[in-house]
Amino acid sequence: MPQRLQQPMRRTAFFADTTALILFFTATGIINERFIAGMTWDQVLHARLLGACLMIPVARPYGIWRDWLMKRASQSRVSLVLWDSIALVSFQVPIYAAIIAFSGASGGGLVRGTLGAALIMLFLGRPYGAFLNGVRKLFGLPPGGDKPMSLNS
Repeated sequence: MPQRLQQPMRRTAFFADTTALILFFTATGIINERFIAGMTWDQVLHARLLGACLMIPVARPYGIWRDWLMKRASQSRVSLVLWDSIALVSFQVPIYAAIIAFSGASGGGLVRGTLGAALIMLFLGRPYGAFLNGVRKLFGLPPGGDKPMSLNS
């Protein structure tokens, strides 16, 4: 693909992946931080603002990571769930733990929040993957794992 056509696609992929990550995980982060980690509303607000700032530079790298892993998935539901969950947990849980620690979670709250996020992400891996593919479609892009979305092609 000519370089002049790759640049707009990369920019569009960046915006699609960033939009999907911010929308989806702002909502789920609030639930985890307030009701599982036991953070105050002020801490939740701080964590979500920090999280949104950090999601901007990590959304597209996560999208690339997920696309790379999803190439291993078959079209069976179990395979899609497994690979989407592996992608999400392996990439996002360490980042999330740092966000809530920096936002005031410590000790048992930090452990519960991190474990809660890991469990949530295990269950949300496939729903987020489907949401991401839906957002990509709205932006006129193919779903993850297809060659036009991959920087590795």
